[in-house]
Amino acid sequence: MSDPTASQPAQPPAAPLSAEDDKLWASLSHFGNIIPLVPALVIHLVFKDRGPRVRQESTEALNWTINVTAAIVVLNILSAILGFVPFVGWILALLLGLVLWAVVIVNLVFAIIGGVRVNGGGSYRYPVNYRWIK
Repeated sequence: MSDPTASQPAQPPAAPLSAEDDKLWASLSHFGNIIPLVPALVIHLVFKDRGPRVRQESTEALNWTINVTAAIVVLNILSAILGFVPFVGWILALLLGLVLWAVVIVNLVFAIIGGVRVNGGGSYRYPVNYRWIK
């Protein structure tokens, strides 16, 4: 009996994106950072090999959203831990909550700036962005 998977033809590589589609998906990778992690990750995984611009911009957006997601998780954990400490811990947890909102607002602003700049034909690099993915 033969192996049924051996007779399957190989999938052809995905077609390259047009210049307009490349720009569209590159800008959507930044706009997608309004919802951290998932949109930038999906765009990067699906389209990174189909256009140079979407590869560059989705990598930048994904690196940014990894940092933002990590900051949100750490701030939430610290706030939860400090919430169990009476008085001083509550005040510190409240301050960390304010920092958390600042991170969310900064993420929103930078995502919009990045999306608009890339959609306008430019490129965008987030400030203070540790680049996990090269």
